[in-house]
Amino acid sequence: MTLHRNRLSLLLLGAAALALTACGDRAAQDQDTLVLHRGNNAEPLSLDPHKASGTWENHIIGDMFIGLFTENSEGAPIPGMAESWTVAEDGLSWTFTLREAVWSDGEPVTAHDFEFAFRRILDPMTIAQYASLLYPIRNAQPVNVGELPPEEVGVRALDARTLLIELENPAPFLPGLLTHYTTFPIPRHVVERHGDAWVQPRNIEVNGPYKLAEWRSNDFIRVVRNERFFDNANVCLDEIYYYPTVDVNAAERRVRNGELDLNMEFPGQNINFLMERIPDYVRVAPYMGTVYFSLNTELPQFQDARVRNALGMAIDREFITREIYRVGFTPAYAMVPPGVSGYPGGTGVNWAEEPIEQRRARARELLEEAGYGPANPLRFEYYYRATADNPRIAPVVQNDWQSIAPWVRVDIFQNETQIHYANLRAGDFQAADGGWIADYNDAYNFLFLMEERSIPMNYSRYRNPEYDALVAQANMELDAVRRGDMLTRAEQMMLDDMPIIPIAFYVSKSLVNPRVTGWIDNVVDIHRSRYLCFAGVERSSEVAAAD
Repeated sequence: MTLHRNRLSLLLLGAAALALTACGDRAAQDQDTLVLHRGNNAEPLSLDPHKASGTWENHIIGDMFIGLFTENSEGAPIPGMAESWTVAEDGLSWTFTLREAVWSDGEPVTAHDFEFAFRRILDPMTIAQYASLLYPIRNAQPVNVGELPPEEVGVRALDARTLLIELENPAPFLPGLLTHYTTFPIPRHVVERHGDAWVQPRNIEVNGPYKLAEWRSNDFIRVVRNERFFDNANVCLDEIYYYPTVDVNAAERRVRNGELDLNMEFPGQNINFLMERIPDYVRVAPYMGTVYFSLNTELPQFQDARVRNALGMAIDREFITREIYRVGFTPAYAMVPPGVSGYPGGTGVNWAEEPIEQRRARARELLEEAGYGPANPLRFEYYYRATADNPRIAPVVQNDWQSIAPWVRVDIFQNETQIHYANLRAGDFQAADGGWIADYNDAYNFLFLMEERSIPMNYSRYRNPEYDALVAQANMELDAVRRGDMLTRAEQMMLDDMPIIPIAFYVSKSLVNPRVTGWIDNVVDIHRSRYLCFAGVERSSEVAAAD
């Protein structure tokens, strides 16, 4: 079968001269270079593993770096830089032996690079928004808030190839956590030489299959094969282009026209058209994630749980999932999605089964009890992401809220995705949409978001010492059943307070050209480019077997 060719010239329509140059380059390039064009949802704010926070950044960073663990083509944790490991009987210390590997400049990757990376991301001077994900590590939180020096983090290089990680509490989910980019090593010798500029194309060195070669802001990011990657012999593709496909309708057309090989989103309302025109491109699968709205509890209008519950009651999730999301999204009345390992789950909110009109009547009563009415209207602003189906959902929820009573007024505003999440982390919003995708398969990866110590990832600034204590107690529990029950009680406590409003449980929605091989639908929707190839290209027996 004919291989997909580099269509860069078709994508740079605004620059005719550049398009002609790219077209000229293409003729020579396509003779012996395999190039993949990936739609990637949004423009990254950073490709520094310590500065990133979005799935669209993870798609690129995870193609460039490998942690102690990584994902296989099915999205499950497998050994990465870890060659072997042992776990103490109490589960509080893990000792890893690293494989022999080098950075893209030939310098060895050592346990000291891991030690340096963990200290850097938890150093408060780094201002890593995602640092709270690492709080299961001993002393991670006190270091991150400046109570201890970075040297006290429970990650130590015992020698060049031996790394010790000590934990605050047993963490059976640790292999999954160690696939996340917050745990990746970074090249100490490069960071110390270039500072924050180490991640620029002219400076960066990587230990993964691809190296950053070019970044044209809001246009594309290009990575090229890292010949020194320890598994380079089993990598098929030579170059990857990632495009910030904010406009999903335009991205869909680019996939259908052959300009993109794949895009990890498509408009739900187009599912019937797509199934008629390009059914073998459509990939829909269960996805471990939740769409939810955050209410800024530091603001006067959202400090009363009655107000927050009223707003949660008024939203018609069934309409949103049936008419807008479609393709398998289901209404969410809890934060943790079904099917999470070892988690029994609870009943969710106690009004989930009530008819929507009955819920809205109760919502009006709650708002009146909280002191709102014609003389004291409830007014607030709702911010939403510019991507995917979010612009279509915003006026629906605006109408849902205003249908409670004529004295409820909501103004809606659209933001670019990366700016939107930056505002959420900064607390610069009133009400806002968002989503959370599991970093590892455990309920705590959802429930940690509501811990006070997780601010700024705790967008709503929810503070409940009883909730925090119950979650902490659950994480010290070695019995899996008791731990699951305790986390369920904690989630119910949080849902009763309603600092966040669950809306829907995700499915992944992608358009993948059938010429792309190696794509396997999975619950974390992670598809590393090292496993992808094109039909008709010879691959090693090891990679072919993995597919």
